[in-house]
Amino acid sequence: MARAPLLQLTDISLTFGGDPVFDDLSLVVQPGDRVALVGRNGSGKSTLMKIMAGLVEPDKGERIVTPGTRVGYMEQEPTMEGFATLGDYAASGLDIGDEWRVLAVAEGLKFDPSRDVNVASGGERRRAALAKLMAEAPELMLLDEPTNHLDIEAIAWLENELKETRAGFVLISHDRAFLRALTRATLWIDRSSVRRQETGFEGFEAWRDKVWEDEDMQRHKLDRKIKSEARWAVEGISARRKRNQGRVRALKELRAERSGQIKRQGTAAMALDSGPKSGKKVVEVEGISKAYDGKVILRDFSIKIQRGDRVAFVGPNGVGKTTLLKILMGQEQPDSGTVSLGTNLLPAIFDQTRAQLDPDMTLWDSLTGDPDMRVSGKADQILVRGHPKHVVGYLKEFLFDERQARAPVRSLSGGEKARLLLAKLMAKESNLLVLDEPTNDLDIETLDLLQELLDDYDGTVLLVSHDRDFLDRVAATTIAMEGDGRATVYAGGWSDYQAQRAEAQSDAKSKPSAAKVSQENPVNQAGKSKVNGLSFTEKHRLEELPSVIERLEAEIAKLEGFLAQPDLYAKEPMKFQKGTDALIERQKALAAAEEEWMQLEEKAGG
Repeated sequence: MARAPLLQLTDISLTFGGDPVFDDLSLVVQPGDRVALVGRNGSGKSTLMKIMAGLVEPDKGERIVTPGTRVGYMEQEPTMEGFATLGDYAASGLDIGDEWRVLAVAEGLKFDPSRDVNVASGGERRRAALAKLMAEAPELMLLDEPTNHLDIEAIAWLENELKETRAGFVLISHDRAFLRALTRATLWIDRSSVRRQETGFEGFEAWRDKVWEDEDMQRHKLDRKIKSEARWAVEGISARRKRNQGRVRALKELRAERSGQIKRQGTAAMALDSGPKSGKKVVEVEGISKAYDGKVILRDFSIKIQRGDRVAFVGPNGVGKTTLLKILMGQEQPDSGTVSLGTNLLPAIFDQTRAQLDPDMTLWDSLTGDPDMRVSGKADQILVRGHPKHVVGYLKEFLFDERQARAPVRSLSGGEKARLLLAKLMAKESNLLVLDEPTNDLDIETLDLLQELLDDYDGTVLLVSHDRDFLDRVAATTIAMEGDGRATVYAGGWSDYQAQRAEAQSDAKSKPSAAKVSQENPVNQAGKSKVNGLSFTEKHRLEELPSVIERLEAEIAKLEGFLAQPDLYAKEPMKFQKGTDALIERQKALAAAEEEWMQLEEKAGG
């Protein structure tokens, strides 16, 4: 016998006084459903979830919750007035004797239930709201970006808890790995309508692309038909006026259908300019240590970061990732050891606290008021990578409309604030990007574009993120900060780090005498731990070089094709010179990489 659905929405419409957010929307959530709710920033995901929770009343339609079903909603910005501590808030509504559930969840999510709500950060409040929902264990959980402000360990704990729950849940998240691991169905909000597919997020992008491909084909056919009918109307209507009025009406209907088709929202027109090159060495640290109030953050850490490196920093919240970034940037001094910065560095910094954004300023003033972007004598223009551009035009490139230009920053969603900060950052030339939690609140399409930009960026990237998929896509080196001052360098992204760490732990168990060596920083192991005549660092460099050589060969072929264009030198001498310089540089880099590979191969062979 089929079980009754947990929740049903029927013919829901909502406008907020303007264009429809939803129109005639209907959906059903069944017991045990594990649903990804996806869509572009601003498409209405959070609004739909609030309708499902009963917190937003639609203009029309019906919300039905099956009797006996408890629906729990994780608030993005929980109200905690009347509660002394985060634990008091999280335990409110629980039966006496069930408060232990909050303590169990708090341990997994890593927040202090005794923390005073008046001094708790936004991230701590969100974790308390998530703990409240998990402790209440409703039959249907509505989770709006639950992984924001969680570190990777807490995300893994939450992922495991949701895998084991019998409750149904609907999940909004930008974290691809989290969505792939948990979901079995997908709700996709696209231009005020909601589509459902009975596969998890793993199949979403292929489904989305197929839907868009079919739409483009139908639109093309409709355009051809309108063109054909319009030609007939011009050429033959006067001779057949009475017989063909129906065909004229049909043409009007075709045009109405075409004009009624809603254009898909494009992706932000983001761009990065690496500007003048930095020196080959970006930063080198040797034997640095750092402690705060007796807590060791770093102990005898060394690394050399070179131009073009992509370095990720991972570890639990509070372990010292941002502190290490500040030391590498020269903004803080270590207690011991040396820090040497390279030459000609032009850093651009994405701050996870969004401190560069004044919540009381308008978007317009936030850009025009930036000294680095100001155009003298032009109140409505800003400098974008050295060229003047109208402020509204630039905002539109990041998917803001003209009305938002005069709105305060505080009115923006988390994703919109992230886009505005990226707009400020990308307007400036740089050769060193420092990205501290850039992925929070960005939708999947914007994350894809950001990843592509970082792939093509000629400068150096230092990245802090808890998004495992994004780390795998971007990072070539991972620094894992594991507490007690340990910071270990691994080749590759998150998955590579996990595999190497597991291998090292396995080796340590089978060879106890090697345990001490496996804990050392690979940078410091040169000349100590040899594998086939190579140090740990040299071994990973040898494994990395074939992909480096392959990439350089592809870039050289692309540049040679570009320079082979007829009349390029005559028409675009600056582009020709820039392409020639880039070709020479990459040819030198290829020769150096091939020579390095041969030397390491010879050394490995003994």
